[in-house]
Amino acid sequence: MIDSRLRHWLTIVLTFVAALVLEILPLPAQVVSLRPEWLAMTAIYWSMALPRHVGIGAAWTAGIFLDVARGALLGQHALGLAMIAFLALRFHQRLRHFPLWQMSIGIGAILTPALLLILWVHGITGRVPDAGFYWRPLLTSMLVWPVVFFILRDLRRRFCMGLG
Repeated sequence: MIDSRLRHWLTIVLTFVAALVLEILPLPAQVVSLRPEWLAMTAIYWSMALPRHVGIGAAWTAGIFLDVARGALLGQHALGLAMIAFLALRFHQRLRHFPLWQMSIGIGAILTPALLLILWVHGITGRVPDAGFYWRPLLTSMLVWPVVFFILRDLRRRFCMGLG
């Protein structure tokens, strides 16, 4: 049997890997701009659920993997995800007590500065995306958040109860 602490950490790592796969999964051109920010939502959830164990370092590492997978400027998503984790850690006590629909709005508020930071990096490098398409993942992430929350909460309750 796998040691319980190893099982806890393996669960967390596998959720980050699954989110990374969802981030880089090829989609048709018509829906690619609707892809939610899976990795950011995973970092937010684990930062809120286990703030002493998962935080800025985990988000930074996941962001580096995303940068490499997408061929992006190394560190741009890492910096954005680290900012997201910082904000989630900063406000996790408040967000945890919100109803789910208000939590979705809070998720949007946490994602916005990170998306602005990545947009700024795109502007510096001369790859400014279409504004209409750039903000769609923010809206879809807010809409998908309740599903992500329930799935990750269920996984945490099944495999990570002794960690918190």
